[in-house]
Amino acid sequence: MNKMGTGSLIGGFLLLIFLAIIFIILFFIFWIWMLIDCLKRNFKNENDKIVWALVIIFLGAIGAAIYYFAVK
Repeated sequence: MNKMGTGSLIGGFLLLIFLAIIFIILFFIFWIWMLIDCLKRNFKNENDKIVWALVIIFLGAIGAAIYYFAVK
């Protein structure tokens, strides 16, 4: 029989779900932070602001990361 009890399996599964929820919340906060930064930033061209905002909105956390490394 397996040495791992069902209690440890459930505990591990709950820990995995908890970490996933924390990870999703942190990415959402980062996404909002980059979107606000984009909308407040003064770009040389107003079209740049629109393009970056659309990139952040449609690509989500990946777009926010691209914005962070390319602009910020």
